[in-house]
Amino acid sequence: MTQKWVLVAYGSKHGSTAGIADEIGRALRDDGFDTDVRPADTVTDVSDYDGVVLGGALYAGRWNGRARRCARRNAEQLRHRPLWLFSSGPVDSSAEQHDIPPVRGVARRMKKLGAREHVTFGGALTADNPDLFARAMVRQGKGGDFRDPARVRAWAHRIGATLGETG
Repeated sequence: MTQKWVLVAYGSKHGSTAGIADEIGRALRDDGFDTDVRPADTVTDVSDYDGVVLGGALYAGRWNGRARRCARRNAEQLRHRPLWLFSSGPVDSSAEQHDIPPVRGVARRMKKLGAREHVTFGGALTADNPDLFARAMVRQGKGGDFRDPARVRAWAHRIGATLGETG
């Protein structure tokens, strides 16, 4: 039996989404999967992957444009392989306190692509983020890192268990 190969693509160049994707990739590697973690705008063909995890940050109730374009560009291939979606978004502890349903656009994409699950993780606005909006929010005391690596890893391990069951 060959080792399964999983793509973890993320829509935001900076901030919490890339960090969440890296954490998912590490957890899947720990579970024995080969993983390819990279920006969604570099993904042109998913046909060689046994599973795909695609994530994007939420801004003003919309999913990151790079993640949306990646999903559209690869829609036909994504329909024929296990797919999970994630969002990074609330810059508070709400994502850790209760499940947050996907925003309308992500829910439509889930249905269209046959995604197995969607999870929203906490976001991060820190002084390290090069975005002007993020830095302004941090200066106003509204920033922070609300990602929970243990929750991200637990979700990734569930993905790994599901992929392991598929043969």
